[in-house]
Amino acid sequence: MFRETMGAAIASARTLAQMDELSRQVWQAHASGAVDDAGAQRLAERLHERRSTIRAGIVPVGVPAGRMSLFPPRKRPSSPDRIASRDRRRLLACSGPMPPGLAARFTTGELAVLRIVADEVAEKGVCGLCIDAIAARAGVCRRLAQSAIRLAEGDGLLTIQERRHQGRRSDPNLIRIISREWQAWMRRVRGTTAKGGGCKSLHPTDTRVLTPGTRRPAEPLKKLPERQGRLQGSGSPESARMAEPVKAMP
Repeated sequence: MFRETMGAAIASARTLAQMDELSRQVWQAHASGAVDDAGAQRLAERLHERRSTIRAGIVPVGVPAGRMSLFPPRKRPSSPDRIASRDRRRLLACSGPMPPGLAARFTTGELAVLRIVADEVAEKGVCGLCIDAIAARAGVCRRLAQSAIRLAEGDGLLTIQERRHQGRRSDPNLIRIISREWQAWMRRVRGTTAKGGGCKSLHPTDTRVLTPGTRRPAEPLKKLPERQGRLQGSGSPESARMAEPVKAMP
């Protein structure tokens, strides 16, 4: 009875997962004594034949015509506001991301990308942003961001540590700045910013409200301005006579 039921189940199986489950049930029944050695051997042969038939009917999926990969093409990102992106990368490039001698090697868009990388390195010690995030912050395209980072690596200004994973999505690369000249420039810029950029510190007016029962601190007495002219500060007799009022003649 078990062999007949299992034979019908093998004949109606349509997937390899079902065949694996039936094979497990056959050998469990053989271990429990529900089927003898000869019956288990015949069922195993039928399982093998049916599995071969199912595998022969599987059609492999190929790469569609006109495409280089099985996966759909990457959607090309575009800026929603091109003027704002242009102004942002110009502002970043003009903010002094690196010494002038090094900055002369790169274009405006590349300098904007390196400014984003330098800010991340200065804050966290390493830049772990993905290339799309760097490009979006700098206001450039993805390809230009990659090119700028590779050019800086070729000049010996930074290093790129790849973090690839087999069979799954790779992590973003880690970028570290190794140029001593660039590092000194970053420390100098951050030190100037921390000190306030050379501006004087402001002393706001005291706007505290006096609570009932408190006394306002005494204010210094205001000195009256001195009188102008020849009579100012003169203690001579002639000055005193000139200061007396003139009496009317009888």
